[in-house]
Amino acid sequence: MKNKNKNLNIVTKNYYNTSIIMNPKSLPMDPKIWSKLPPEILEFILSFLPLKTFMSLRSTCKGFWPLIFSPSFISKHSPSSSPFSSFLLLSHPQFHRHFPLYDCNLGTWRNVSLSFSDSLHSSVLSYTTLVSSGGLFCLSDSISCSLLVCNLLAKSKRKIQYPNFNLHIEHLTFVTTPKGYIIFILSSESNSNSVFLYESSLKIQSWKKFNGFGPFLSDNPHQQGVYFKGCLYFATPEPFSVVYFDLENGKWERSIGGLPNQLTFVRLVSVNDDDGFEGKKLFLIGGVGNNGISRSIKLWEMSDEGNWVEIQSLPDLMCKKFVSVCYHNYEHVYCFWHEGMICICCYTWPEILYYLVSRRTWHWLPRCPSLPLKCSCGFKWFSFVPKLYAQV
Repeated sequence: MKNKNKNLNIVTKNYYNTSIIMNPKSLPMDPKIWSKLPPEILEFILSFLPLKTFMSLRSTCKGFWPLIFSPSFISKHSPSSSPFSSFLLLSHPQFHRHFPLYDCNLGTWRNVSLSFSDSLHSSVLSYTTLVSSGGLFCLSDSISCSLLVCNLLAKSKRKIQYPNFNLHIEHLTFVTTPKGYIIFILSSESNSNSVFLYESSLKIQSWKKFNGFGPFLSDNPHQQGVYFKGCLYFATPEPFSVVYFDLENGKWERSIGGLPNQLTFVRLVSVNDDDGFEGKKLFLIGGVGNNGISRSIKLWEMSDEGNWVEIQSLPDLMCKKFVSVCYHNYEHVYCFWHEGMICICCYTWPEILYYLVSRRTWHWLPRCPSLPLKCSCGFKWFSFVPKLYAQV
């Protein structure tokens, strides 16, 4: 930074001396000066502009558009004050590995999109699974038998080889914690399941192997486990139950509190704290009805005693729309937490139903305008809160 400030002072001083001689009131600034500035110095200067001015400036130069995600700009406009700090990413096969951005702070879709290959300067087009947490993304590449953990903002990445080359991933959970991040893999071996655990905070970063739980954990390939009080929680298919994996001792346990009656599907959501780490609260979203048909959708919170306490019910009209979207195929439903919102998504529907916790109200997220009117299933949403200093 000292070298950058030194170069900036030299450029500014030279321009100031030249401007005095040339009478700046009558002549515009020489564009050659800007063209000679190093990219990092230009980013540093532009990061001090007010957000409104910067948005107007971006339309004047194609090279200014990607600066919204530059480290200088994001570090200058912190998440607490920047309307660019909280995004929902939409993945769909028709976008060809580009991710449209919904700005939750301004309530609008952006005219820019993210691309993993552009951000990482490498080919990541062969990944089969993508999950996110705490500003980081984890990609599974079955061809190279590896996982790629990346910070798109800092353009940093780490490649982690599978525990073994014959590994078939049936379930992948990736969560950030105050100590780093955890990668949880459930894989079938012969007639039993095995758990492979990777913790970035350990001095010796290697995989640990534990016994799995039952034949499988969830009927939904899009739903991750959630982190709560040092454990990873999972919902099982019928007969519905909640189980958790203790990260300290590697043992499986069933949740003490019984689930509500007449459930048609169950999903779990862990609330992030102010720093973006998971595990502050635990919610359960479930449909209530008969014969696999939901008549209502409700939200419960786990109490300190380990019981589920009902706190909200989805309004009837919104419930009818959501049920018609799913066509009672609840394996397509998945949920996640994002900046004060409990997001309920469907793999076959291009909208998000979300619950705003602070206001205790339900809303629909507007459809992405770049999506064709007729498009097939394959909608996958991700929470993205850029963090420059999130370590990979």
